[in-house]
Amino acid sequence: MSGGKPDHAVRLDFAVEAHHVVTLDAARSDGLLAGYDLMSPYVWQRDGAYRLLVRVLPNPLKADDPTGIIYAGASRDGLAFAMEDRPAIAPGPEDVDAAGVEDPTVVHSGQQVMVFYTGVEKGRGQGSLLVAQGPDLTDLTKRKVLLQAPEGEGNIKEATVAQGADGKYRLFYEYAREIRPGHAASRIGMAVAEALEGPWTVADDPFTVREDAWDNWHLSTGPMLARHGRPPVMFYNGATDDARWRIGWIAFDENFTRVVDRCVEPLIVPPPPRLRSGTDIAFAASCLDEDEGIRLYYSLEDRVLRRATLAWLAPA
Repeated sequence: MSGGKPDHAVRLDFAVEAHHVVTLDAARSDGLLAGYDLMSPYVWQRDGAYRLLVRVLPNPLKADDPTGIIYAGASRDGLAFAMEDRPAIAPGPEDVDAAGVEDPTVVHSGQQVMVFYTGVEKGRGQGSLLVAQGPDLTDLTKRKVLLQAPEGEGNIKEATVAQGADGKYRLFYEYAREIRPGHAASRIGMAVAEALEGPWTVADDPFTVREDAWDNWHLSTGPMLARHGRPPVMFYNGATDDARWRIGWIAFDENFTRVVDRCVEPLIVPPPPRLRSGTDIAFAASCLDEDEGIRLYYSLEDRVLRRATLAWLAPA
């Protein structure tokens, strides 16, 4: 892997055309999730409707609260979602995800729905990448742990799955690395498998930080955009050492062996937080490639959900 240095023979660009508020009926003042923070919106289309999985957690988060519960919903327009009353994935009963379930990613395998998610173990000491599988979101069974962090690294999370031209699958994920004593940073790792069920073999990191840029300290995975005849693009999340997260993009060759282009400036910069206590974060979670444009779903302040419409300005 090139370490993030682009091949200047390829030139891509994107423009943000609009931003829209994403709402959940259960998050209204009289709803089941009133007062909850909303994060990691994973949206896809199935049977003529938009489907959603989202991580929710109480605000404020108490010491014994789970770090996340995953709820499901559906929408006709991709913006206003009607939510199920019961979680799609809840913590436990096994210790491996007893403290919380986070950051869902949906992959379809034949007639099965596979949900890659992060499980936070009892005691909150470690986060591992797990999978739940079933015929639909109301009938999911937790299968196994896909990846756990090796010694010296921590908290594997934020899965993104893509298939190369060679037929192999790439699993991109965020993990924590100690940069210097007492100072950790998020990085993006990659694993490779012949099938979605694994086994997954960890490969070299697909790219890294840039010292003098807006993504000079933290990196986290975002959704992958695949369009025939154009390089696969990840809308990734990057931040400075004071955790000011922005959304950018990076493009790879057809088998994810090298970077062919990368944004200079972030694509989405969050507006100032509504409250002084708010966090300066925009964080991409999923995208859809539609006739009206690329629909990028993201969260602001780790609290509210948004959708951006993007235009791909790459040459035909």
